[in-house]
Amino acid sequence: MRIYPVILCGGSGTRLWPESTPSRPKQFLSLIGGRSLFLETLARVQALPGAATPVVVAGAAHEGAIRGQLAEAGAEAVLLLEPEGRDSAPAVAAAAAWIADRDPRGIAVVVASDHHIPDASGFRASVEAAAAAAATGKIVTFGVRPTWPATAYGYIQAGGPLAGSSCVFSLARFVEKPDAATAQSYLDAGYLWNSGNFVFAAAAMLSELRRLAPEVLAAASAALAEGGGTGPVVRLGNSFRTAPKISIDYAVMEKTADAAVAPVDFAWSDLGAWSAVWEASLKDEAGNVAGGPVLLMETRDSLVRSSGPTVVGIGLKRLAVVAQPDAVLVCDLDASQGVKVAADRLQVLGLAGRAPPEPDLAALGQRLQRWLHGSALPVWWALGADHDQGGFYEKLDEDGRPVIEPRRARVPARQIYSFATAGRLGWTGPWRQAVEHGLDYFLPRHQRPDGLFRALLTPQGAPADDTATLYDQAFALLALAAAAAVLPDRADRLALEAGRLVAELRRSRSAGRGFVEAGGPTPFQANPHMHLLEAVLAWEDATGDVEWSRLADEIVELCLSAFIDVESGALREFFDQDWSPAAGVDGRIVEPGHQFEWAWLLERWARARSRPDAAAAARRLYGVGLRGVDPLRGVAVNVLMDDLSPYDPSARLWPQTEWLKAALIFGDEPTAAAACNGLLRYLDVETPGLWRDRMGEDGGFAAKEAPASSLYHLVCAIAELTGFRTA
Repeated sequence: MRIYPVILCGGSGTRLWPESTPSRPKQFLSLIGGRSLFLETLARVQALPGAATPVVVAGAAHEGAIRGQLAEAGAEAVLLLEPEGRDSAPAVAAAAAWIADRDPRGIAVVVASDHHIPDASGFRASVEAAAAAAATGKIVTFGVRPTWPATAYGYIQAGGPLAGSSCVFSLARFVEKPDAATAQSYLDAGYLWNSGNFVFAAAAMLSELRRLAPEVLAAASAALAEGGGTGPVVRLGNSFRTAPKISIDYAVMEKTADAAVAPVDFAWSDLGAWSAVWEASLKDEAGNVAGGPVLLMETRDSLVRSSGPTVVGIGLKRLAVVAQPDAVLVCDLDASQGVKVAADRLQVLGLAGRAPPEPDLAALGQRLQRWLHGSALPVWWALGADHDQGGFYEKLDEDGRPVIEPRRARVPARQIYSFATAGRLGWTGPWRQAVEHGLDYFLPRHQRPDGLFRALLTPQGAPADDTATLYDQAFALLALAAAAAVLPDRADRLALEAGRLVAELRRSRSAGRGFVEAGGPTPFQANPHMHLLEAVLAWEDATGDVEWSRLADEIVELCLSAFIDVESGALREFFDQDWSPAAGVDGRIVEPGHQFEWAWLLERWARARSRPDAAAAARRLYGVGLRGVDPLRGVAVNVLMDDLSPYDPSARLWPQTEWLKAALIFGDEPTAAAACNGLLRYLDVETPGLWRDRMGEDGGFAAKEAPASSLYHLVCAIAELTGFRTA
């Protein structure tokens, strides 16, 4: 009989707002003592005699945080990553199935990652007693002997002792969280607090799930099989999303005849409110708990913490004050159960805290790189890739679920680039697998017989629109270049495909200068040429081939002579056949994001060719782009007119990344920091690794879906920031 610790690492984290949030839930915080609750839990279960490597069940979005904390502790764990949270029953089912596959007699010790249990030896003794009962087929939960009539916990009524055991009892019934009078009656009657921690034989739990909650077990088992592999990280498949959202108490414990309870006397708290944190913490002689830059005078029985401004408390009595850089909570400790309601209300009202600008560009770069490596890349591989049909989804909703839409060629091309670049940046995740996954879908599905790439597929991967836009060909070239740089065994074939594509483009080009675009207000457009230049420069860097250099020079000369207005220095978007600005509004549009993007490309080209005229044009474009930055919101807007007046004052995510890249290439560190701060507002979402795409004129965000195509912009900007920091 071997013990398999299972750490359930879910929860939204808002009960301890503002310190704990969905993106940094409480299990990853140091609330009591120096280590996080997760690391305290890990140390507690690792100390169990003969324990196997712990199994951690968590949301895919928290993979980076868990890996970081494991590295901090020098520990190993098996990660079962959920595509979305479905409550504790599916999580327990997946863990039990994983254990049973490896050890049919294995005993699972299932614990929450965010509970406070300071008595490690008492915990160990209780587990040993419960494991002996679990070996006989019992599903044992720990019932904590209450020390006061708590209304925040559910209760358990114990029955008689099990045969041959003085430590484990039959379980008579569960009761919900009571009011104060009922809680006192439960205390008097010897009821126990329901700790939500369990010990059972994996086979016994699977048997009861099969009988009592077959839908839960079927979904979890299928998701485990879809995850595949035997390594330390198992990404549960999409079948997990179909599991009923139900707790293990409701699914099994309240129905099974095999439920048992082990009464325990060790100190325990689920730290479900600031009052619980205060209760569990060491206090000074006045009953206060203080942390961070805090000064207290004439204050009693209060909790005051700050991770931001200095907090001075005078004459406080039984208050909680929690200060973060972006928000401050002040509440009566006895009312702290209402914090979650307040945090949820702030989200509805759009008043969730907004951090003050961070002036330190190096700190901002580290923060964005941690976000990319720890959250975004894992999420967009685990949830954004279609592991059943191939390719990538167009969007993910706010919970990380794929949005089923027709599939544009630019999305797999951009994802191939993004994951290839991630590999070069040192991401240790499955970047090579992601690149090959993308290529193996993109080339056979999107490529036409002539070597060009069709614009659109159905959600099932069948051709839907055979049009080969210049824009899509540019991103196909960029993807091929990025993949060739990191997959040497495929580089020659990818180079041949790139050459074939360019040859076909040249055959269908404009009779004059430049290339024509399919679709849009006119066939003569600056934007697809910009992305074509980006791709061509990538191939020039990779091969040194003079043909790529000539094509890059041709595009830049067209930009300098036609796209950029000589008087204003601004770059237009749409043109007539002779490359003069198109008639009407289309010919007057000036996009700040494209001013920045062209500036970045032109400056690179100018340095390589020693062309001061191009460098001067790039500088002017950068200045025009800055005219499109709204100082009130701190973001670059979508569209100006040629007189630089606002035309579309909303602000998508991608202009912020281009603002950052341009500021970096010109060494404008304060402006780059401002761009980072603006960008971070788009990344402040409940599911870490996702983003919001469009900010309204009022500073709020409407649509909650994250377009996959934005990952390319983010990766490119963070790569530039990483290079700037290490230069």
